[in-house]
Order: sequence, then C-alpha cells, then structure tokens
Amino acid sequence: MSTTAVREVRKAQDRGPGQTRGVRKAGRQRHAGKLTYAILIVFTVGSLFPLVWTAIAASRNNTRLAQTPPPFWFGGNLFKNLGIAWTDANMGTALLNTTVVAGAVAAGTVLFSTFAGFAFAKLRFRFKSLMLLLVIGTMMVPPQLSVVPLYMMIAKLQWTDQLQSVILPTLVSAFGVFFMRQYLMEALPTELIEAARVDGASSIRVMWHIVFPAARPAMAVLGMLTFVMAWNDFFWPIIALTQNGSPTVQVALTGLGRGFIPDQSVIMAGALLGTLPLLVAFVLFGKQIVGGIMQGAVKG
Repeated sequence: MSTTAVREVRKAQDRGPGQTRGVRKAGRQRHAGKLTYAILIVFTVGSLFPLVWTAIAASRNNTRLAQTPPPFWFGGNLFKNLGIAWTDANMGTALLNTTVVAGAVAAGTVLFSTFAGFAFAKLRFRFKSLMLLLVIGTMMVPPQLSVVPLYMMIAKLQWTDQLQSVILPTLVSAFGVFFMRQYLMEALPTELIEAARVDGASSIRVMWHIVFPAARPAMAVLGMLTFVMAWNDFFWPIIALTQNGSPTVQVALTGLGRGFIPDQSVIMAGALLGTLPLLVAFVLFGKQIVGGIMQGAVKG
C-alpha cells in the first residue's frame, strides 16, 4: 500500500464512523427521484404534443377536424394529404430554397459574428465600447421599422422574388456578435493570442488556428439557432418573395390556406412537411450540438 493510501485510511479512521459515512455519501452518485421523472415526462409530452397533433390532423379530413371533440388518433388520409400539399405548395422547390437560404444565413452569421466577436473581445481599438453599445442597441429596434427602406433597396437592386433578397439582409446579427463576444472573452486566453503574435502569426492564421478551434462549441450552437430561425422566418420572406417565384417553405405554405373554406388537413400536412427536415437534422447532428454545448460549458 502506498504512503498516500495509508495516510487517507488514517484520516478516515480519525474522522469516525459518522464523518466517514458522510464522505461516502458525498462521493456517491445521486439518482433522480420519481417526482423528477414525472415532471420530465409531463414536459416531454407537452413538447411533443403539437407535433403529434399536426400529424393526427394531417391524417384526417376537413370535416372530421371541424367536429367536436377533435380527433386524438391517426386517420387514413396522411399520405394523400401529404401528396396534395407537396403538389399544391410546390414543396420540393420550397424545401430546396429554404435549405439554401437557411444554410447561407447560418454560415454567414457564424463566420461574421465570430470575427466581430473576437474583435470586441480581444482586440484594442478606439471607440470599442461605443461601437459594441451601438451593436447591442440595434437589438432593441423593431424589425418592422426597417421593412420599407429595406424593400426599397431590394427593389432598386432588382432582387425582388430572388433568394439573395432574404439572405443578404440577415448575414450578420447583433445577437450573434454579442454571443460570440461573451464566449470568447472567457474561453480564449489572451496569452495564447499574444504568444501567436510573438511567433509571427498573421491575423488570418490566428483566426484559423486559435480563434476558430476555441470558438467551435459556440459556433455550433449559434449555427443551429440561426438555421432554425432562418428556416422558420416568415415576416420578411413573405414580403420579398412570392409563391410562384422562388418561395421558401413558409411562403409556400400560405398558398394552402386559400379558398372559401381552407382545407385544414392539407395545411397541417404542409406544416408537417416543412418541419420534418428540422427533425431529421436534429436527429443526425443533435449529439454533436449537445457535445459542443457541454464542451463550451467545461471550458468556460
């Protein structure tokens, strides 16, 4: 037995039975109780209910959805309604356009926000605090105030009903800049940057070999949040795009609600088609995203 082990045994003997039991309890892994599992189950069911209800409504017809009480189990019209929604809303083109828009917006936001966040976190320049305050202040301006001048600019550039009209205005977000700035202030040591400067590393090399690896967890989280927000965005795309031109999913779904009596089951089927790609992406990359969050928590 090593000297360290003997010393620990003697300390345990000096503590007495009660204190030793307390030490053992402190090192024991705690398990969640029944109440915790019950609360988690309730929240899980509540979170999944809107998605399940959408699938149930998409499998019924308009007449059954108008009855009271509403249906709480699946019908036999799911694939029929999905086919109608796919054809009427031109869902194939809409899904492709939305993937391009959400991917470009997420990539641009992550890239530019990381550059700006690093500058505000670690670089020294005049009026840095004032500029950061102005960036944060833009978050308090309602987006509705910028619709008219933004649309006039898009129309002057002849970008109406084109995907760049919804990509370029959202390539940088104030939230992304502030988020990356706060993360890099804690996760990136200033000494590491100074050492790279002493070794003769350029700014691009510092960003590529030091900043990006350190900011990878936060970049994954920001990319996921931005992608979901861009996928679900409706306000600006419905103004800049049309259903017959280059629609996104949210714009395409507006065509399903037209008519004297809108078919709610077909609308729900279209909403289900627009939601499935996000669910597939989360299933495929959810582990990496959660791992990035946990890694960032440990580094912080």
